[in-house]
Amino acid sequence: MPDQALQQMLDRSCWVCFATDEDDRTAEWVRPCRCRGSTKWVHQACLQRWVDEKQRGNSTARVACPQCNAEYLIVFPKLGPVVYVLDLADRLISKACPFAAAGIMVGSIYWTAVTYGAVTVMQVVGHKEGLDVMERADPLFLLIGLPTIPVMLILGKMIRWEDYVLRLWRKYSNKLQILNSIFPGIGCPVPRIPAEANPLADHVSATRILCGALVFPTIATIVGKLMFSSVNSNLQRTILVRWF
Repeated sequence: MPDQALQQMLDRSCWVCFATDEDDRTAEWVRPCRCRGSTKWVHQACLQRWVDEKQRGNSTARVACPQCNAEYLIVFPKLGPVVYVLDLADRLISKACPFAAAGIMVGSIYWTAVTYGAVTVMQVVGHKEGLDVMERADPLFLLIGLPTIPVMLILGKMIRWEDYVLRLWRKYSNKLQILNSIFPGIGCPVPRIPAEANPLADHVSATRILCGALVFPTIATIVGKLMFSSVNSNLQRTILVRWF
């Protein structure tokens, strides 16, 4: 029996790299599971490399023998204080990164809205007048009020107020005789118009609403300077463009 066991040890081969004792006499051999025969021996280094490939960086993943399905009990060496602190910091950073990314995104959007609101105020009111107004205003009011400017522009563009005015016009035009005298034929029946699809359901329409709302103050300022150059106030010119 001792001679047979010795012969088996001499004939052993690694089931990972298929090397024998003759190929590498300095390699360390282990028997990690209940396998018998030629699959019970494996190099310690080969087994560690194979386990690392199976875990793929997750040290808590379970690994079992591919032959007998016996789960390997992996014991890691005790970490030093420096390695422990670094590992703890790495785990804390991994958990905090999603929240930090969300905060950076929200902060970027907020300060972009603040900048847009300040530029819009200077465009509509005037550069010097806008700076004077913002310098005299309370900082908290500016931090809350300026980012609401693009929000209100977008919401105002989303509300199709002309449709509501047209519905009221059709509903009450017959009851107001003064309108019939000013606009002849206003009481005639209006053919039924098929209902339109929701503009927000179309991606292009939503993009158009967004771009139109954000670029509206600039266009209103330019058109106001061209059409109402006799008006001195920038704010009055912008309001005139809005209503005419």
